[in-house]
Amino acid sequence: MIRMTAHTSMLRAFALAMLATLLVLPTASFAQSVLSEYLDQVEPGELVAGADAFGPIGDGAPVAPLYSGGRTVGHVFITSDFVGTTGYSGKPIHTMVALDDAARIVGLRLVKHSEPIVLIGIPEREIRAMIDGYVGLDLVAEAAERGSAHDLDIISGATVTVMVIDDTIIRAGLRVARALGLGGLAAEATTGPEYELNPDAPAETDWLGLIGDGEVRRLALDVAEVNAAFDALGDPRATARALTDAPDASFIDMQVALVSLPAIGSAILGEAENANLQSWLGEGDHAIAVLGSGLYSFKGSGYVRGGIFDRIVLIQDDVTVRFRDRDHRRIGALAPADAPGFTERDLFRIPAGSGFDPARPFRLQLLVQREVAAIEKVFITFDLGYQLPERFLVPVEMPAPAPAVAEPDEADAQQALWRAIWDSKRVEIAVLAVMLSVLTGAFFFQMQLTRSERRVKWFRYGFLTVTLVFLGWYANAQLSVVNLMALFGALTSDFSWQAFLLDPMTFILWFAVAAALLFWGRGAYCGWLCPFGALQELTNHIARALRVPQIRLPWGLHERLWPIKYMIFLGLFGVSLASIERAEHLAEIEPFKTAIILNFVRAWPYVAYVAALLIAGLFVERFYCRYLCPLGAALAIPARLRMFDWLKRYRECGSPCQTCANECMVQAIHPTGEINPNECLNCMHCQVLYQSGDKCPVVIKKLKRRAADAAADPGAFLKAREGLQNHPNLQNT
Repeated sequence: MIRMTAHTSMLRAFALAMLATLLVLPTASFAQSVLSEYLDQVEPGELVAGADAFGPIGDGAPVAPLYSGGRTVGHVFITSDFVGTTGYSGKPIHTMVALDDAARIVGLRLVKHSEPIVLIGIPEREIRAMIDGYVGLDLVAEAAERGSAHDLDIISGATVTVMVIDDTIIRAGLRVARALGLGGLAAEATTGPEYELNPDAPAETDWLGLIGDGEVRRLALDVAEVNAAFDALGDPRATARALTDAPDASFIDMQVALVSLPAIGSAILGEAENANLQSWLGEGDHAIAVLGSGLYSFKGSGYVRGGIFDRIVLIQDDVTVRFRDRDHRRIGALAPADAPGFTERDLFRIPAGSGFDPARPFRLQLLVQREVAAIEKVFITFDLGYQLPERFLVPVEMPAPAPAVAEPDEADAQQALWRAIWDSKRVEIAVLAVMLSVLTGAFFFQMQLTRSERRVKWFRYGFLTVTLVFLGWYANAQLSVVNLMALFGALTSDFSWQAFLLDPMTFILWFAVAAALLFWGRGAYCGWLCPFGALQELTNHIARALRVPQIRLPWGLHERLWPIKYMIFLGLFGVSLASIERAEHLAEIEPFKTAIILNFVRAWPYVAYVAALLIAGLFVERFYCRYLCPLGAALAIPARLRMFDWLKRYRECGSPCQTCANECMVQAIHPTGEINPNECLNCMHCQVLYQSGDKCPVVIKKLKRRAADAAADPGAFLKAREGLQNHPNLQNT
């Protein structure tokens, strides 16, 4: 059992990681160790007091000696070089660790992470203080106790992040200690025969038989046992808040089965449900059924879309599997007639790349928490061990070592990765392709579309709704100025298409934007495909319907506010030349992460900032787009390179007529009549007015002239107007 204590700063909601929507700059090749990137960024004395130099990184493993006065005082490594566990962000947490010759941790330093819960909620000093608590940890004892010989300090609100850090430090430390023979540790040799699964072995069909035979394993805890475990912590606050239910009341009855084995899956789930399970699993995937009842839930209610179930974790030797909601399904009725009435019935998928071996024993660890103060909890864990019965295992002879073969080409491996990602996003890509096709058709045939103001309005608000809901909140395909800074960084270093192909939606959108800049300028994206822009316009439309007064800034002030967004963009770009990480933090001036990627699940200052922008947009339409958006500024700079001028104008526009200028939603039309391509969002309203027989003086004048010429015909005026409106190319007069 691992004892855990909690710190302060309770935060109930985890922020979603931004994973799929940013184009990332590759910081190292797969062949290069992470240690080589950070070794020159940390002073030896900051890691271990008295140390003065790092030695060269070893050839066999990415470990560097740490010297003090020429004497080796430690062996330094980065955890992510040895284990691939990712945090809530979906990215590794890089911790630098130093071990002495006795396999004790003598120094640690958190050098890089992307955890949103730390970046935006939990102070990083609390994470660093927690990490400092590992100094002195004996990995020899950890090896003997399978990584469970130490107390783990959980920071309330950052449970997953802390557990990932703990997992990476312990597992990476053990691998380094064994690789170097520190503390007498050596690589674990396989004892006894290796096994493979026997797919033909039958399973029991009744629940008592499944339990008795070991196909289903059980952890049953009553209230008295849990109270006693918390009493053993020695924390009087935990003892004072003991459960008051009857001592023999069931706290939790949790049962586990490896249902990816077809015989066990059929016995527990039934034939039809087992067939659905097998189709859900990919090649090499496995799954466990976790069933529970009692006072305590093994799932809890804290996980959200994209989140992690933080109360259970699967552990097998050095392999740790934490389950995300994408690897979770609920189970309906169980097949055995005598199955207990579980209140929770769930499937959890174990991905093929996790290193899990179904033929070897594993354990499911349950995290139990107890509130001891308003914002503080303490934690304990219980283990449920599992091993398949012998008849499901077939011993296999270990083959003779095969001759060394060349590693697969790195380019081929990366290509296989992005192809797999694109294949998994086929539906999203298809919808995006339809959206781009529809929008392109609307632009090419804008004169036909804009003959009806009502038709344009319904088309525009419908398209913007799809942009906001599908592109933004569902697919997280919100472009950012950070993408451009990363692209520039890649172009000035080792550019590789592979890195950018890992995010198909963003990749396609950027190519569409690049093509649109040549034809229509920035308006194709900013006016139609930007989720936050759509959110602003839709909320302003609602405000207008509720008769919220609209503010139209004087032209002189409006014109002088335009440059602000260009100054913001140039400032961010300049900072990115020195530090892309610093520029990413400053790019929080973009509200996209809060409003679109994280769905407003964020610390209150960020939400308040976005709310202020949206409130301003209720009175000044597209306020953020007009004056503050650095991405809009970046796209506006090449806007004048467009090859065609699609927006039609009359010589009378601006002198004397000001109708279009007065009705342009972002005031992109100068009083002199010309349209500023840097500010135009291609909303097509000016093209509606261009053909309007009710508002455009030029069209009205033509209609009157034709009606006068055909005065003898009672229907001449209507015919003239109809003919004029159906003419796709009105001539300038």
